[in-house]
Amino acid sequence: MKTASPTMADTVPTPAPTRTSAVGRRFWTMLGPGFVVAVGYMDPGNWATDIAAGSSFGFALLSAVLIASLAGIFLQGLIVRLTLATGTDLARLIRQRFPRPVAMLVWAVSELAMIATDLAELLGSAIALKLLFGIPIMAGVVISAVLTFGILALPGARGRAPELVVGALMSVVVICFAWELVIARPDPTALLAGLMPSVELARDPEMLYLSLGIIGATVMPHNLFLHSGLVQARLAEVKTMEERRQAARWLTIDLSTALALAGLVNGAILAVAAVAFQGAAASTSPGIEDAHALLGSSIGGVAALVFAVALLAAGQSSTTTGTMAGQMVTEGFLNLRLRPVTRALITRGASLIPALAVLGSAGDGAVDGLLVLSQVVLALTLPFILIPMLLLLRNDKLMGRLAMAPLTLRLASLTVLVLTGLSGWLAGTTAMV
Repeated sequence: MKTASPTMADTVPTPAPTRTSAVGRRFWTMLGPGFVVAVGYMDPGNWATDIAAGSSFGFALLSAVLIASLAGIFLQGLIVRLTLATGTDLARLIRQRFPRPVAMLVWAVSELAMIATDLAELLGSAIALKLLFGIPIMAGVVISAVLTFGILALPGARGRAPELVVGALMSVVVICFAWELVIARPDPTALLAGLMPSVELARDPEMLYLSLGIIGATVMPHNLFLHSGLVQARLAEVKTMEERRQAARWLTIDLSTALALAGLVNGAILAVAAVAFQGAAASTSPGIEDAHALLGSSIGGVAALVFAVALLAAGQSSTTTGTMAGQMVTEGFLNLRLRPVTRALITRGASLIPALAVLGSAGDGAVDGLLVLSQVVLALTLPFILIPMLLLLRNDKLMGRLAMAPLTLRLASLTVLVLTGLSGWLAGTTAMV
């Protein structure tokens, strides 16, 4: 019996994957954590401080936005380094490396921070729904909660599906504020001048307060746990030290790019508020709704619409990442693995109850008070996470070959010290307002 002659396809070997394509695929799998974390850097709480700064002092406090962005990149970079060095996320490290009473205290404080974060994000989304559709704040809070459950119920909710949704929502925010800048047409010279810190920042108490508020509200507890957990989930195929060093470079690019975009969005919010409130008799503490109304009257209805759409995207993406962070906290501290929707129910229930109770008794006018309360809680809880993180970073035996240089450690210690003092000062000052 004759055998078939070999064809060209049979005789030509299949080309092996090139090193370049393998590197490209691995780079793609590493992308994402920075962009998910960046959502927390432009959440509704940041909007409130940026609007207050822009409406009161024009472009002068853009330098505070720049400093806050650089501080965020530095601290989130430390979390990446710690996770790569240990192969373990921050929550598990604290549980494993500290006495149980200390670990449980950090866990309890972290849960409180998750609830405060969730409360602020829910309110931001609710405000957006009111601006877009006239829905009362209380109903908007409930709708926002349901939308988050929908995202977390997506197939692959334990994989990258929520990350992709959050990335899409972040893209909406970036595009919206790029368009806002085109419409508002701020003075480029004034924008550049605002990036340079001035002596007035230290002389004017209100400018100093708002500057510290922008910096202090930027780094939030849940972002540290979230970033660490997302990085740890990508380490399954990173085995050698050289691969970890390469992963560190890729993750740093991912982080720096994402937080630079978040900084540009915060700067754009401040700039748009400066243009909208220019020449207007602004209230003592203008809020998000005030900015929306003035955008419509001073720049145009399209600007107001784009503003509201961006707020909804920012609030909804932030609520989703907050729930993701809460899931990592539960798994890390309690070694308890929950479905994303179950974790969302826990956090949402804890934040919905006070929100609905206060709104039900005081109405929509209580939103500002609830936002202030959430920021006070976040300021008080931040040191409880920063200090253990710093102690872990200073452990050369734990960090191994990825241990940091003494100068970097000193800078990290100084940053944590400043943010700890700043958080306490802001919490005390804001609580008295």
